[in-house]
Amino acid sequence: MTRIVHPIAGAVALTIIATFWLSTTLTELFASHQTIAMVKTAIPWGFLLLIPMLVATGGSGFVLAQERRAGLIGAKIKRMPFIAGNGILVLIPAALFLASKAKAAEFDTTFYAVQTLELVAGAMNIGLLGLNMRDGFKMKGRFRARQPDRFNTKPIL
Repeated sequence: MTRIVHPIAGAVALTIIATFWLSTTLTELFASHQTIAMVKTAIPWGFLLLIPMLVATGGSGFVLAQERRAGLIGAKIKRMPFIAGNGILVLIPAALFLASKAKAAEFDTTFYAVQTLELVAGAMNIGLLGLNMRDGFKMKGRFRARQPDRFNTKPIL
């Protein structure tokens, strides 16, 4: 069961985070303050799905890793404190702060400074989670190195 939960929960979590980031970016670039407020106040509600997915991903990952800490598993485990810390210390507080500011229609310098911080931290987490997903695929043999075609080489003259 853990082998099924881990990749599904991880993919759902990464998709949610990417959706938060993309919806924020697109509304900031192209939408009205009313739409921005709607997106910013909806994001904390997404935590109700995101946080359990992250817990399921992390917990199942540690179960699957067992005692192994080297190689790709070690790289994934080393990234997790940065991902979790970034989420707990930056992204969640920023999302809650921005939701309250947006709800009050306070689109001031502080709002945009925190918004910038949130977008940078979110992009970092998307990148780190993407690296973990890539390494998970490698461990499963999904990304095999392509063998050169011996019969389709040009002769050296």
